[in-house]
Amino acid sequence: MNDADVGKQVQQMVRFILQEAEEKASEISVAAEEEFNIEKLQLVESEKKRVRQDYERKEKQADVRRKIEYSTELNAARIEVLQAQDAAVSRMKESAGEALLRVTKDAAAYKKVLRGLIVQSLLRMREPSLLLRCREADRGMVEAVLEAAKKEYAEKAKVNHPKVIIDGKVYLPPQKTARDAHGPACSGGVVLASQDGKIVCVNTLDARLSVSFRQKLPEIRKKLYSQQVS
Repeated sequence: MNDADVGKQVQQMVRFILQEAEEKASEISVAAEEEFNIEKLQLVESEKKRVRQDYERKEKQADVRRKIEYSTELNAARIEVLQAQDAAVSRMKESAGEALLRVTKDAAAYKKVLRGLIVQSLLRMREPSLLLRCREADRGMVEAVLEAAKKEYAEKAKVNHPKVIIDGKVYLPPQKTARDAHGPACSGGVVLASQDGKIVCVNTLDARLSVSFRQKLPEIRKKLYSQQVS
């Protein structure tokens, strides 16, 4: 083999090696690009996932804030309604108290009320001997109806007439006045106690009014609520 043939073979080998190198480089380049694209896609998907999670977290936080704000506003509205109802009930009670005061100014009607309160107290206590307290201004009317009240009680309870002593030392406080609006006051009625003081029946007009309002309060609130809703 002469030098020319050797040169040709060398050239062929060089071209083959170069071609192999180019093909290998191309394969490496393609593989690297594919790997890069995969990593890039993974990074993009990871970032998308992070963004979605961040958005969902913020959306949940916003939803929680909205619920808290709604609950706060709802509670505030309920409190306002309850306060309005309480104010309305207080006004109704004050009006009823004023009506009771008008009753005490009608002597005939008030005597009838006093007699009924005394009989009711006697029936509740069923004691043979009692102490009765009233307002000093009412003493005369109480004395006027006491015997009739004792008789009515005895007939209803089928017992002997009880002994009822009107307390001449301690009286119930007088009715409320503008000058003494915050002091103790009594609109009228009576308080009866057993001789040993262990059993007491408070049957004043104020006590009866409070009892009536406590019993009727659910019904009153229901009516007030239905009026406010309508």
